[in-house]
Amino acid sequence: MKIPAFALSFGGHAMKDAVEHILSTEIRPMLERDGGGIELVDVDETNGEVKVRLIGACHGCPFAAVTLKTRVENLLKEKIPEVTTVIAID
Repeated sequence: MKIPAFALSFGGHAMKDAVEHILSTEIRPMLERDGGGIELVDVDETNGEVKVRLIGACHGCPFAAVTLKTRVENLLKEKIPEVTTVIAID
């Protein structure tokens, strides 16, 4: 059985824990500088789909979709290769 890369990088913790760690340490601080924020809604470990909710200034921002794909999704994919997509939920 192959051990997922996120489990090796994050001490054997579940993918959801790894995603929450990256959100807390790298993504939230970046968004909070501009008055925004992000909440983790769900992680589907079977297909790598991460669902988040953008809050604060990010909610309704015309650049939210760009931020989601170019910053949030790219960083999560870089740190946790099992992440396939990030979807914003209202």
